[in-house]
Amino acid sequence: MSLLSRLRHATLAHHTRHLSTAASVSTKDKTRAALSLLKAEKDPTKILEICKTACLTPESHLDRITFSADMLHDAVRTFEQCDEMGIPRNVKTLNALLLACIFAKNYKEVNRVFLEFPKVYGIEPNLDTYNYVIKAFSESGSTSSAYSVLAEMERKNVKPNANTFGHLLTGFYTEMKFEDVGKVTNLMEKHGFQPGLSTYNIRIKSLCKLRKSAEAKALLDGMLSRGMKANAVTYCHLIHGFCRESNLGEAKKLFKNMVNRGFTPDSDCYYTLVHFLCKGGEFESALQYAKESIEKNWVPNFATIKSLVEGLVSISKVSEARELVGQMKERFTVNQDKWNEIEAGLPQ
Repeated sequence: MSLLSRLRHATLAHHTRHLSTAASVSTKDKTRAALSLLKAEKDPTKILEICKTACLTPESHLDRITFSADMLHDAVRTFEQCDEMGIPRNVKTLNALLLACIFAKNYKEVNRVFLEFPKVYGIEPNLDTYNYVIKAFSESGSTSSAYSVLAEMERKNVKPNANTFGHLLTGFYTEMKFEDVGKVTNLMEKHGFQPGLSTYNIRIKSLCKLRKSAEAKALLDGMLSRGMKANAVTYCHLIHGFCRESNLGEAKKLFKNMVNRGFTPDSDCYYTLVHFLCKGGEFESALQYAKESIEKNWVPNFATIKSLVEGLVSISKVSEARELVGQMKERFTVNQDKWNEIEAGLPQ
């Protein structure tokens, strides 16, 4: 059975459990299934394949467990003992090791592996190698160090791609080095690289994280005026950004525009709106988005729904609050005791 088939089979086994949302099932079960496979796998190239198949990222709690420091030590040791284990030591296994370092957030080790291992083992880095190193600099707050990597790429005639520039932009935005953001856009022009949707989405997401959602919206408007098309991801970044800045009116307007343009909001988009609308006291609007989300089998977490129920009661929408609690009890087995307690406390 192939790795992909094994991962899908393991994921399916977890689907028999009754989780609160369809979105949770997909993400968490894939991670757990991947973790099970990773524990038994020693071949770095297969480890890399598992990570990519499961779309593992260092952001989630389960993924951070998967890529622990102890596991990184094993990965380095495995790479050093490739000959004894009959595993080819090449640029693919080097890249797998670099990726493991990044997942473990051991950026010092990324730099050491990159500087030492190609020379020691006679491996020629490729585009993926350089992109992983630039990603590490970006995540570690030292994006300016990536300029030396770009210089080496140029000397070796390795052309940067969208990922290269994306990592650079993300890093410089995070560090609020806007002059360097301009340098990156100039580099893109120098290499004849036309910014595509993925590049704009990175810039929009980065600006929203910096609470500069109005600037991000201006980028979107510029895209649309030039005939470029956005996507659901673009709008979801902006909606989250405006919500965090308490500009709920703009967030709702963007949601409407997104749907009108034929894009489908994802579960996180709904969860974000319901959470922040409750926080802002807009409980009727929050209920509307919660209903739409629940119809799609996407249910915000217990704390958010509880906040919505309490908010509806506070504006005398007791019947709506009771109906919502009833839905939670009927459709989901988790938190039954808590919902019973909340239901008992509702005004008659």
